[in-house]
Amino acid sequence: MNAEELYEKLKKVQEPKGYFFNKDKELVFELLNGLLTKKEQNKYMACPCRLSSGDYESDKDIICPCVYREPDVKEYGSCYCSLYVSKEWNEGQIPHKVVPERRPPELNK
Repeated sequence: MNAEELYEKLKKVQEPKGYFFNKDKELVFELLNGLLTKKEQNKYMACPCRLSSGDYESDKDIICPCVYREPDVKEYGSCYCSLYVSKEWNEGQIPHKVVPERRPPELNK
């Protein structure tokens, strides 16, 4: 699978749930390529913006879409890495703030 195929697949699944790709396509494809690299390395697509351990159980909270995406998008309109955003965020109706890391530091091994 390449980034374009992943984009189309995820778009179909996530948009009906209210999660949209960032309108910055260059960023989106950089992140999708990062997900594909992580899948090659670890056999699962861990968040490209976080360090993964290579251990599925240790990383399951950061497998994209991570468990932090929903609260991040709800509060900030964007997930931590800005791959997934709300419609309002993409349309500039809400401010684009830096999303703080929600993952507890003890999980970063």
